[in-house]
Amino acid sequence: MNARIDAALKLLPEYLGWHVLLSVSALMLGLAISLPLAVAASRNACMRWPVLAFASLIQTIPSLALLALFYPLLLGLSALSETLFGQGFSALGFLPSLLALTLYSILPILRSGVTGITGVDPAISEAADGVGMTGWQKLWQVEMPLAAPVIMAGVRTAAVWTIGAATLSTPVGQTSLGNYIFAGLQMENWVLVLFGCTASAGLAMTADQLLGLIETGARKRRRGLMVLGLAGLLLGAGAAMATIAHFGKPDSYVVGAKNFSEQYILAELMAERLEQTGAAVARKEDLGSSVAYRALAAGEIDVYVDYTGTLWTSVLGRVDNPGRKALLDQLTVELKRRDGVLVMGSLGFENAYAFAMRTDRARALGVVSLDDLARVAPGLTLGTDIEFLSRPEWKAVDAAYRLNFKAKRTFQPTFMYRALSGGEADVISAFSSDGRIAADQLVVLSDPRGAIPPYDAVILVSPKRADDRRLIGALRPLIGAIPVGAMQAANYSVDRDAGKVTPVAAARTLISPAN
Repeated sequence: MNARIDAALKLLPEYLGWHVLLSVSALMLGLAISLPLAVAASRNACMRWPVLAFASLIQTIPSLALLALFYPLLLGLSALSETLFGQGFSALGFLPSLLALTLYSILPILRSGVTGITGVDPAISEAADGVGMTGWQKLWQVEMPLAAPVIMAGVRTAAVWTIGAATLSTPVGQTSLGNYIFAGLQMENWVLVLFGCTASAGLAMTADQLLGLIETGARKRRRGLMVLGLAGLLLGAGAAMATIAHFGKPDSYVVGAKNFSEQYILAELMAERLEQTGAAVARKEDLGSSVAYRALAAGEIDVYVDYTGTLWTSVLGRVDNPGRKALLDQLTVELKRRDGVLVMGSLGFENAYAFAMRTDRARALGVVSLDDLARVAPGLTLGTDIEFLSRPEWKAVDAAYRLNFKAKRTFQPTFMYRALSGGEADVISAFSSDGRIAADQLVVLSDPRGAIPPYDAVILVSPKRADDRRLIGALRPLIGAIPVGAMQAANYSVDRDAGKVTPVAAARTLISPAN
């Protein structure tokens, strides 16, 4: 337990620093937008309803969806900027997270601003007019001071919302305290999950209390409390953000990873080999499949591991299956031609989608292949990872076998296996390099119609690093060096031991960084 806590604490300065920077930036931008809108809406009744309705509408969009929607939008704008001005911008990580969280912070500040300003006693407003104050003088010297306690209440709500929602920025490539939560859920490392939740809650409560001092000072006209609260916020934020002052070094590499144990392990393996050359390395983990490839093609990350079947179907939109070698050869040529992405080669193992069942259940139903599964599917429940049912692979399998399941349920990959063992699912879309298949004695159903393409694990390099000798030289020894048995054992050690074996430790069992 102590080792797990130590490992979590080691990551805290970086995760907390980025989380604070993101939250503070979003809140300040939200204030800059909301307060002028609140003033305008308080002056114009016709404008008030549409502005508040739009801000309320933003809140109805799930925060994770809003974060995800900004990424492709910014990616397109970056490409347009590159075409028009010869200079793009980063569409991954901080910017989409900042914009989404800013929109989330607007409603409470806007609503409290409108309420506070319109709630000023009309007699006081008339008195200000009577002494000859201009509109701006009345606003800043009378209305805003009187409305300040109400506005600060909205700022406190916005701060808590923003800090909480910032944990969801991890899937779009932004480091935050959410890294603890996403990684912990995937690996069933509840220490990481609790650590992330506790740190985020502690940060939100601290910010709320310091903002509360400012609110109390504004309400009681006590400048000392306001100064104390503001000083606490500035000192705390500055100390947290000082830990990430080194980010953006020109000689650093960015290693990407999707959101499951194998990806964490392989990312650490590549990162460690690059660090052996003396390079600085940053990790961008928990990326969605489409986000990861787009980020690589746009140069937002430098290298990550993907799978030939995923690239063939989801990136190239192909539905045929020309065979393992032909597929890899064509993929290598096409990704280089279309996107400038370098396919270095296969690591030596395949991680294919594979439909799996408990041995006793499969025997009882007489199921050994997907043809057999189609016969009994109307009485069964299918469990899949979150994205499988929207992927081309599922459409190809469904078209080939007409799998009419009684119900379909989606899970995080780790919980998908739990659902199978617990009976909540009868068959799952497993992964062939997952050690839990053997450990749980699952039956992998054959695919006699060849609907599922090969899924060799390959190293992809971004266009801007395709000729980078240091990166290529450090990673080339990994090509063909990892057998499926070794990958299964590494995966299972992380999944089975729930945090006792870290991805870093598992990566070192695959191949020595010195090799």
